[in-house]
Amino acid sequence: MARNFAVAVLVALALAGCGMSPAKKKSSGAAPVTCKATDAKEIAGLFDRWNRSLQTGDPHAVVANYAARSILLPTVSNKPRVTAAEKEDYFEHFLHDRPSGTIDFSFVDIGCNSALDAGLYTFVFAKTGAKVAARYTFTYAWDGKQWLITSHHSSKMPEGATAAK
Repeated sequence: MARNFAVAVLVALALAGCGMSPAKKKSSGAAPVTCKATDAKEIAGLFDRWNRSLQTGDPHAVVANYAARSILLPTVSNKPRVTAAEKEDYFEHFLHDRPSGTIDFSFVDIGCNSALDAGLYTFVFAKTGAKVAARYTFTYAWDGKQWLITSHHSSKMPEGATAAK
């Protein structure tokens, strides 16, 4: 009988431990994570913010959209850009022809303090009238104050292909 009581106590303790919420469990001392509430409309709007910064013609204004630790894999350069100076160098040349982008197709996925927006966009260059259709991926992280780009990949559509409408 004492043995059955001991087993019952051990089972009860084990079940009680399983019922604890992660926030109540002792951990490595890290504060609990709070996820930024967002939706697909807000994340899609981040492209509009970035595109408005292109319209300023100021590379520094464009780079302000990127997290300090981020990567740009641009459309018209083979060089990955990881520092702010490298990104500014790219945008200084890219902005010369006054680009303006429009989203043709977007796929948004949202996580805890992170988001992805991938799809197709088209740039029109006001100075030359040229149009470039490209694929894109933006990943974002919430820094506690704003969404910042952590990675941006852009590549021209394969020859002869056009953006989906």
